[in-house]
Amino acid sequence: MAAVFAFSLIQGWKITDKYNISFSSNEAGGIFKTFKGNIVFDEQNLATSNFDVTIDVASINTGNGLQNKHAKSDEWFDAVKYPVIRYTSKKIEKAGNAYQVTGDLEIRGIKKAFTIPFTFQHNGNGATFNGTFNVNRNDFHIGKPGGDVSDMIKVTVAVPVVKQ
Repeated sequence: MAAVFAFSLIQGWKITDKYNISFSSNEAGGIFKTFKGNIVFDEQNLATSNFDVTIDVASINTGNGLQNKHAKSDEWFDAVKYPVIRYTSKKIEKAGNAYQVTGDLEIRGIKKAFTIPFTFQHNGNGATFNGTFNVNRNDFHIGKPGGDVSDMIKVTVAVPVVKQ
């Protein structure tokens, strides 16, 4: 008696160096220059898809040297004690013409369940993940509540990838 096994090749993606991880509020904005991680994504098999990505906190660039230093300080991101922001997915679902990933976002040692909406656009042998979402900085003890910076920070990601 022969058994037939069907299994799909898990599609891994390599992050290219053309990514953009930016943040903005009415008072401040900038980018993170260093982003890396593992992305496994198959539109036909979301159950095997997952993200495990990190941002190097010290790579923050607001366009202002003094603001950069302040953002890395223990009052804000505390880059020395918490050098990375990490996102690890738990579930990826189709959401209309797009997707949403639910997982754990960890900033300043605080881990919270977090859902990120995104699109996935093919381009030849590559593709791009795009997403825009808001993070409440108070949930992660970034800065003091209130003050000069909005509580809600808009984050925009554009992550081009190529097949591994």
